[in-house]
Amino acid sequence: MSIELLRHGDTGQRSYRGQLDDPLTELGWAQLRAAVEGLAWDRIVSSSMARCARFAEELASARGVPLRLDARFAEYHFGEWQGVPIETLAEEQGDALGRFWANPVAHPPPGAETFEAFHARLAAAMDDVCRDASGARVLVVTHGGAIRLLRCVAERRAFGDMASLDVPHASLHPVAWGR
Repeated sequence: MSIELLRHGDTGQRSYRGQLDDPLTELGWAQLRAAVEGLAWDRIVSSSMARCARFAEELASARGVPLRLDARFAEYHFGEWQGVPIETLAEEQGDALGRFWANPVAHPPPGAETFEAFHARLAAAMDDVCRDASGARVLVVTHGGAIRLLRCVAERRAFGDMASLDVPHASLHPVAWGR
């Protein structure tokens, strides 16, 4: 079994989008198509959010592989920070933003999803991918925050490392899942 995580492409938005359901831009579509060119998987699992699901549907159809949409792979819900430009947050709530980046578990955004809930839903979704994979090559199309958390778990890193992990649009991240 092998699992690769793929971050969605560009949405043209420059804020914590979280669970706002943005579509991909043309650039985002091009980024994703280029990222998967020449690669193969036996099945695809995707966040149900449009910026992931629409590409996953196209790819699964083109490659003739099964697709399962799983809402548990949605991005972190940033509460009151969702949709607010990062520059605005830095200007108006810079100390809180710095604390969040340093320790997202202890210092979540106001009104945000609890980190424990985010971790639990992503881990359960990955456990199901592993259970269902039975030796298959699986592509999981998801979000930057989700990939950062899953990499921290898989790589046995502290969650404070999340902010330092580079997860650009349309980037692939192989993970060895086995909590």
